[in-house]
Amino acid sequence: MVWPIRQKASRIAPTMAALSFLRPGLSNTHLGVHRHSSGSNQRNLAQAEEVQVGLLHEIKRHPVVRVEALSDVSKAKNGPNFSEMKDRFLSFKKHKFLKEPEHFQNLAQVQDPKFMVIACADSRVCPSNILGFQPGEAFMIRNVANLVPPFENGASETNAALEFAVNTIEVESIFVIGHSSCAGIETLMTMQDDGDSSSFTHRWVVNAKVAKLRTKADALHLSFDQQCRYCEKESINRSLLNLLAYPWIADKVGKNMLSVHGGYYDFLNCAFDKWTLDVNGNNSTLGDKQYLVKDRELWF
Repeated sequence: MVWPIRQKASRIAPTMAALSFLRPGLSNTHLGVHRHSSGSNQRNLAQAEEVQVGLLHEIKRHPVVRVEALSDVSKAKNGPNFSEMKDRFLSFKKHKFLKEPEHFQNLAQVQDPKFMVIACADSRVCPSNILGFQPGEAFMIRNVANLVPPFENGASETNAALEFAVNTIEVESIFVIGHSSCAGIETLMTMQDDGDSSSFTHRWVVNAKVAKLRTKADALHLSFDQQCRYCEKESINRSLLNLLAYPWIADKVGKNMLSVHGGYYDFLNCAFDKWTLDVNGNNSTLGDKQYLVKDRELWF
């Protein structure tokens, strides 16, 4: 779903003033204000500077206001704990990096991952955490709803990463991983037709429109939540089919130089469903094009 970003407009000016007060060298140009020769612009700039100077004096007279303004700049309430993040990094350095110097020296020179992973940007479903990928093992891109856009849609960050992974570093497997309670899929299921053209999210998830249509056709009798679960898995299968529309992927799959896999992480029950696309087998059918799946496993 698309949620509005709430801003406290009344604090924007004090925050900018606090920045200028702390860093005298921070000019109007640095703040995105550029001087122009016209009299109107000069007057507007002079007025803006008067307001800013007034705010500076206000902050000096009222330290509490100044602290509150600086707090907004550094972090939101209950914001990021960089101290904890630092501890995690130093722990990684001590227990991983310094204990495997040769491995990390090699990684500094070249990467040779076997997997290309396409996963959702959702903060709850990090593949490195769930599946234990170590540095150098997986070339990874994460996007909203773990989608592979159709080849005919043109360039995107996802297919650029695919092209690099398949043609340059020559991965052996592509793994598309979806998950339960996906907000991207819920957005797809609730929006009208092609959605709001002004919404980046709508314009992206519409790449899975075929999965939505299939869900509506096959699962209309189910509840909305059940339809979303159905569509989450159907969109993975559609992404697998979309992969085969890329000529350089289809070529390597046909030569058994590359395999294509789907995965679904149910984080409510901590279960993982994994399957492999099989263009030559005779197992269960996948999609309209009669591609098949094999080696299906449920990890729980």
